[in-house]
Amino acid sequence: MSERHALTRRIRRWLVFFIVCLVLSGLTAFPLVTELRWAEDLLSASASPVPEHLPGLMEWITRVREGLDTVDREQPFMLYGTDWLAFAHLVIAVAFYGPYRDPVRNIWVIEFGMIACAGIIPLALICGPIRDIPFWWSLIDMSFGVFGVIPLLIVRRMIKRLEALEQAATAAPAPVPGSA
Repeated sequence: MSERHALTRRIRRWLVFFIVCLVLSGLTAFPLVTELRWAEDLLSASASPVPEHLPGLMEWITRVREGLDTVDREQPFMLYGTDWLAFAHLVIAVAFYGPYRDPVRNIWVIEFGMIACAGIIPLALICGPIRDIPFWWSLIDMSFGVFGVIPLLIVRRMIKRLEALEQAATAAPAPVPGSA
């Protein structure tokens, strides 16, 4: 197996991982009301140490669940915004099929993803306080950008190596048949 082929396979594996994470993240934005009910039930179960050891987390989960229940009951159209959030994740995941097919030509998608990951941090730092989000929760939100950029940095570095290999292959003179 050539180095170019092996590198392309590794790039594709990382991209599949990233795409799956984006899709899962998007799909979990659809059933938020149900997920918060489940999370609260799980965290407040008698065997759970969360209420005793992390009361702030328990209070936050309960507050968010109550808010979502109220919105779902009284203003369900507001949850349409999270449907669009989910849809955006799915659409962005589709964009990463470009680098899967042709990594060198579509490296811009990887760089776009890196910019989006970086953008999570100012968004959380600015909008978190405006929306009365606890700082520790904003840190969790920012971690998606921090952890999301890692596979993209790895993929970008591999694409640059692949590009160099392809350029070297086209720059090298082709062997003349019959000459040895």
